[in-house]
Amino acid sequence: MSGITGKVVAITGAGSGIGEAAALLLAERGARVVLGGRRSERLTELADRIVKAGGEAAWVRADVTRREDLEAMVALAVERFGRLDVFVANAGVGTISPLDDLRVEEWDHMVDVNVKGVLHGIAAALPVFRAQGAGHFVTTASTAAYRVVPSMAVYAGTKVAVRAICEGLRQEAGADLRVTTVSPGVTATDFAEASSNPEVRANITKMRDDLAIPPTAIAEAMAFAISQPKTVDVNEIIVRPTAQS
Repeated sequence: MSGITGKVVAITGAGSGIGEAAALLLAERGARVVLGGRRSERLTELADRIVKAGGEAAWVRADVTRREDLEAMVALAVERFGRLDVFVANAGVGTISPLDDLRVEEWDHMVDVNVKGVLHGIAAALPVFRAQGAGHFVTTASTAAYRVVPSMAVYAGTKVAVRAICEGLRQEAGADLRVTTVSPGVTATDFAEASSNPEVRANITKMRDDLAIPPTAIAEAMAFAISQPKTVDVNEIIVRPTAQS
């Protein structure tokens, strides 16, 4: 995809799952990637894999709840590669449980990562994009942004917020910036392990084992949006298993 070759792409939550798959796929198609995440050892291993395969990669430890970490990530992209073309706000957490569990600290954590983390990424990358006169925000949301089910009230609320923020950003972006929201359905990641409610965790794990699509399917959707001509903005993509209701 010639629309990806040479682009500088920063990806949060790059240490595993969808973020890792996106980093590998985009690097394979010629992007220069900047990896961000909380687990330095995973980022080091991933960057080494990309470089050994002939790609270009840099990494920095980045917790999306810390605005300064994302500012450092964007600064690394500009320092190392001279610019930033795409910011992928992929980091997210799904500590799902029924509201009756009153796991308030987990609710707060989801808001901090899923909502504030996206805002911190926008705050870090938007000034660079404006100065360049070009840039692309890609955000990982969820099918929970479209359909609320029991135990996912707070998680779905964060993803509805992400859709709203990204749609507002799209409308404010003007002709020079692009905004894409990719909403995965059931995907083969460690999402289920985050829930501290044993019954919910077991149900989500079974659904994943029965239905899940690979993270590469979501990475392909991101690559499709990024590869489009600069005047084409793919705003929303939903990718789910055929068997998901």
